Amino acid sequence: MNNNSFNSGMPPYGGGAGQPHPEYHAAQDAWHGNTKKSRNKALIIIACIIGGLLLLGGIIAFMASMSSMIGSAGDVSGAASVRGSHVGVLYVEGTISESDDTYNHQFALDAVQGMMDNSDNEALMLYVDTPGGGVYESDELYLKIKEYQETTGRPVYAYFASQATSGGYYISASADRITANRNCRTGSIGVTMGTLYDVSGLLEKYGIKAETITSGENKAMGSMTSPLTDEQKQIFQSMIDESYEQFVSIVADGRGLDTDYVKSIADGRIYTAKQAESVKLIDGVVDTYDDAVNDMIEEFGLEHCDIYEFRYQPQASLLDGLVQSFDRFAEAFSSGSDISALEKIMENNSEVRLQYMCREIR
Repeated sequence: MNNNSFNSGMPPYGGGAGQPHPEYHAAQDAWHGNTKKSRNKALIIIACIIGGLLLLGGIIAFMASMSSMIGSAGDVSGAASVRGSHVGVLYVEGTISESDDTYNHQFALDAVQGMMDNSDNEALMLYVDTPGGGVYESDELYLKIKEYQETTGRPVYAYFASQATSGGYYISASADRITANRNCRTGSIGVTMGTLYDVSGLLEKYGIKAETITSGENKAMGSMTSPLTDEQKQIFQSMIDESYEQFVSIVADGRGLDTDYVKSIADGRIYTAKQAESVKLIDGVVDTYDDAVNDMIEEFGLEHCDIYEFRYQPQASLLDGLVQSFDRFAEAFSSGSDISALEKIMENNSEVRLQYMCREIR
């Protein structure tokens, strides 16, 4: 056999004995080069992502610290320090609750207290534009306004803008005079716990089982996974009835009306401004806020007074904007699914809350 015909030491590429072909080196170099470039590109992308996240985190931390240094929005220390005879106008807008985008409960209480402490203040005007709110918060603000009247002997005037329903009427009931914009909707005297949902069918659809461990059969009443018993319905109704009686009593006392008469008109219905005037819930109808101011000045002889307005202005931060943007993105991404609907129902049903509340009217 010719040994030269058997190239056992040669690669199939056809280079010299025991040596790869030159094209093999070129292919290998190209492969290593491309791998290195891809690796570098991936590292650059990862570094950019990490850098962007760090920058975003730094901005959020900075804005949060700036917000804390600025202090809480709506500082009303000026209510007690205004000099010269004046009328303080307190804006009550949005849902009357502990937290709302347009209403701040502590702001409202502090503003009334500031006017009480200010000897130059001669009257309080309420600018009411709200569908109502929580029973607790509505009553607390009502009592603060009542305290203002009893402590200072100064008049309180209420102006109803586009809507002053339920809790919005409640806080105004003791006012010495109430006028409403001619397009206002008011009334809705009553109490609600909202809607209690039963999602057992939806949970069953997804194979989800719920177990609630309590110390008594009524401890978890209102749970979405168990229907209400007759006894539990009566318990909830008794709570609503008690708050309703309190509402009726406040309206009767503030408006000088008979309790039975108030109950006859306080079935939860909404009134137009003219209808409210006809059933003695308000004293007059005006065209504009300026008309209401002039009516107050004339009614109580306040021609010598300046008008100072106290309106809650939340401090918007970058952090708030980022959170809202993320929430909108998440909602858009998940909307339409059964799971998303279930999450919204569970969120709305997470607490049973007594409210002097009406749907917003547009």
